[in-house]
Amino acid sequence: MLKVGDIVARRSHKQDLFFRIEQIYSIRGERIAILKGINLRLIADAPLQDLVLKNPAEVAHYQREDYRDIYNKLKVVVNQRKVIEESEDEYYEIPGRLLHLDGDEEYLTQCIKTYQQLGLEAKGICISEKEQPKQIYRILRENPTDILVLTGHDGFLKGKKDFKSLDSYRSSRFFVQSVHEARRFQPNRDALVIFAGACQSNYEAIIAAGANFASSPKRTLIHAFDPVFIVERIAYTPIDRMVSLKDIIRHTVTGTDGVGGIETRGQLRRGYPRSPY
Repeated sequence: MLKVGDIVARRSHKQDLFFRIEQIYSIRGERIAILKGINLRLIADAPLQDLVLKNPAEVAHYQREDYRDIYNKLKVVVNQRKVIEESEDEYYEIPGRLLHLDGDEEYLTQCIKTYQQLGLEAKGICISEKEQPKQIYRILRENPTDILVLTGHDGFLKGKKDFKSLDSYRSSRFFVQSVHEARRFQPNRDALVIFAGACQSNYEAIIAAGANFASSPKRTLIHAFDPVFIVERIAYTPIDRMVSLKDIIRHTVTGTDGVGGIETRGQLRRGYPRSPY
């Protein structure tokens, strides 16, 4: 018998993604599970009879493949930075500060750990997608930052057909409202750089609200670490240069199907001279 916490896959989707069961409820006599992707920012639901329980060995293999892809991308990022630092070793660097609001505590912990490994000053706050627009103005006032990430889980609702309507999404409305509130606090898109969205989010609406980068242009799934790769490039691009849109998106996991954005100034400040101490 399936239970909350089990790792499962959906028969109807050829068991392509692994999920954790977050909740089980009944509707008209049918048992339904609320599912959370274990590496993708997706919330979905499915009948229990559509689900296949995954054993620890299958889960370990699935996660190992995912970690390998992430490790390879991180290695490219670190190596590129080393080349730049060695060529300009007479300067020191102050990368942009980062504030990350996430509706998923597990993903937030993973992202903060990765930011720190990349040398970024990052603060994380776990707050549900629904609560983010209610609190973001206060949070920004209390936590000065250069880069803001607003994420969690989203999804295009089953049975909906209008990709433009915010009513067709689980959380896109909250991301749009949060960006509006953040822009009420700081209207300048270069003084506060914003990434917002999750899996299948209404990309156009989030960008129109004032985000610099968002998901998801083709309403596809995005990886938990896609925001990390986006903001790393922003934080380490000099403030007198524009971030290369093609370069920044190429370094994400899901690429142009999953994330996109507008021309944005970097947030790295160089200092001179470098102190020997």
